[in-house]
Amino acid sequence: MTIRFGLLGAGRIGKVHAKAISADANAALVAVADAFPAAAQGIADQYGCEVRSECLDYALANDERFGIWGGLSERERRKLRRDAV
Repeated sequence: MTIRFGLLGAGRIGKVHAKAISADANAALVAVADAFPAAAQGIADQYGCEVRSECLDYALANDERFGIWGGLSERERRKLRRDAV
């Protein structure tokens, strides 16, 4: 099973995380977000993922079940979905 990651922050440490994720055969970097769009785009171009300014919207639309997306855990996202219905 491949674990999909969204990266928040494309600075020095974000680059380290992107490299580590891409080196793991069981992981995929699918999205990156940063307050500086050019920094996010640089990582996206290097690792073939998307720039997302709204990670929470992406996680909700794609039913992401693992990790922190848009500042919410999967449990918090499930509650958000239930409350929206």
